[in-house]
Amino acid sequence: MQTDIDPRSLIGRKAFDRNGTKIGTVDEVYLDDATGVPEWAAVRTGLFSRDAFVPLEPSELDTDGLHIPFERALIKDAPDFGVGRHLSPEQELQLYHHYGLDLPSPAENPPPSTPPGSSGRSQAPGNSGDRDFGQLAGNDD
Repeated sequence: MQTDIDPRSLIGRKAFDRNGTKIGTVDEVYLDDATGVPEWAAVRTGLFSRDAFVPLEPSELDTDGLHIPFERALIKDAPDFGVGRHLSPEQELQLYHHYGLDLPSPAENPPPSTPPGSSGRSQAPGNSGDRDFGQLAGNDD
């Protein structure tokens, strides 16, 4: 996915599975704390449904919405972590395994620091080397 896009512009966009079937609407976008690059999106999968986390890489954004290269069933079966807070490194690992994606090498992503205003995390800079993907786009406070 192109990384120069404002992640807030994804919110409210339609999301489609690999077959072009609408699966929902992008509800939230999660950034890599170390790089600020959009990594995951939470897609509201229905009126009475939940948000499903989807990887933004290798998804594609075009004029009609976000195209996620996975089957609808796989997306709907993604682990449910709720939205509005950080994804822990363990949750992020579960998502990588769920989608069968390779983990990025540590050299590609240096250890993150915890952003101000993050919930459920220490406010001090992290030094564990874990990747933390919970910063919400637009959560700058």
